[in-house]
Amino acid sequence: METFLAAVLPASLDPWAAGGLLAISFLASLLTATMGLGGGLLMLAVLAGALPPAALIPVHGVVQLGSNLGRAVLFRRHTRLGILAWFAVGAVIGISVGAGIAVSMPRAALLVAVAAFILVSTWAPRLGSRPVPERGFVAVGAVTAFVSMFVGATGPFLAPFVAPERLGDRHATIGTFAACMSLKHGLKVAAFAVTGFVYLPWLPFAAAMIATGIVGTLVGRKVVLRLPERTFRLVFRLLLTALALRILWQAYMAS
Repeated sequence: METFLAAVLPASLDPWAAGGLLAISFLASLLTATMGLGGGLLMLAVLAGALPPAALIPVHGVVQLGSNLGRAVLFRRHTRLGILAWFAVGAVIGISVGAGIAVSMPRAALLVAVAAFILVSTWAPRLGSRPVPERGFVAVGAVTAFVSMFVGATGPFLAPFVAPERLGDRHATIGTFAACMSLKHGLKVAAFAVTGFVYLPWLPFAAAMIATGIVGTLVGRKVVLRLPERTFRLVFRLLLTALALRILWQAYMAS
């Protein structure tokens, strides 16, 4: 098994580390399905500690694309196409501006940005629903896509603008959110490919992470966690904080 993993994995990724990341992908999706917590944020934090910085955001983008695309297809009839169209215009602008900066960003600076994003997303008060006219999604798309080039998991930034209170329907929220995220991650993956990142060695690993994430989601729907939600959320925040501090230490060592 170890020989097989070594043959299909990139040279920079240890087989045991890859196995651990697949388990985390399963766990992150399971937690999201059962507790509604930020599995994508946990995945980003763990990947940052195991992947080379140059591969972190591109590979995370492929995994997130696969995760969101399935939901986007399932809920396509509920997607608000007007919002998606204006978001797409902004996303193209944000990705185009961010691509040139991201590829030249020093390793230490990238790790600091990821760690800071994790800490802010973990401890900052959550935004409530934010009513924005459809044309306003040009700005939403531009900002979230630009930020995504550096920190990857910008779902928490987009969510308040497509909340059920804003769209009036939970299915519309799921479909529109998944479509916007799929579009943004697709553009990001394409941008990194154009700027020279080679995805081919990472595709088997990314596909395996997507698969284990799907299994985790399916299992999570049938699992009831007995730990009180308030306690669980606190433990989860502390875990993310510890991971973010570890990333900051990596940044310090890389500087």
